[in-house]
Amino acid sequence: MPAPKNAFKQALINGERQIGCWMSFAESVTAEIMGTAGFDWLVIDGEHAPNDIRSIRDQLLALSNSPSHPVVRVPVGETWMIKMVLDAGAQTVLVPIVESAEQARELVRACRYPPEGVRGVGATASRATMYGTASDYIQTADQEICLLVQVENRAGMAALDEILQVEGIDGVFIGPADLSTDMGYQGNSTAPEVREVISDALARIRAAGKAPGILGTKEEATQAYLDMGAQFLAVGIDVMLLAQSARTLAEEWKAK
Repeated sequence: MPAPKNAFKQALINGERQIGCWMSFAESVTAEIMGTAGFDWLVIDGEHAPNDIRSIRDQLLALSNSPSHPVVRVPVGETWMIKMVLDAGAQTVLVPIVESAEQARELVRACRYPPEGVRGVGATASRATMYGTASDYIQTADQEICLLVQVENRAGMAALDEILQVEGIDGVFIGPADLSTDMGYQGNSTAPEVREVISDALARIRAAGKAPGILGTKEEATQAYLDMGAQFLAVGIDVMLLAQSARTLAEEWKAK
């Protein structure tokens, strides 16, 4: 039995738009609920949410029967972290703060088995192989792994063209909050100067044959990114959705 087919990766290759959402609760029950909403992809956030490898695994399990594809964002692009989430069954990895082609090449190597990469060969006892039942996993896993890198500061933008030349990078995700802050706008990603950089980056990513991605948390910004050509677009964050809905409901009924 080979590695499972990565439908999200194939959709990006086909140029299909993929609408997703961030998950920051770090809980399997909320992941399961989010998996019923109809998103194409869902981010299990290991960078800013209180996740560890066990909670990441549990959320992967919670989404195993959902049509929403799980994307695991690791805290940092360390080989050992990538190895752990891949062995836990993730097939798509999102890596923050990528600033050079050299760094991008090392991330590709972290996602691949030797001799092309450095991923440790120990998946037989892990969820990735369904505990040894996927007998051809090692021979087929590399082609089903989807690697997304985040370019979210001035250094990354300066190196974007070189990063886009790295074989094995499937998509590039622009981080508007980090980028705008690094540009001196303190998280104001609506500043015209920031929007111009984002628009230019998304166009360059697409022109290079990679999938461009980004996160929008307000309707105006999300629509703007869609108009700019974002292909895999996150349109919200679960914590914000709950908070906003709860506050609106409380305000509505307290005013009666």
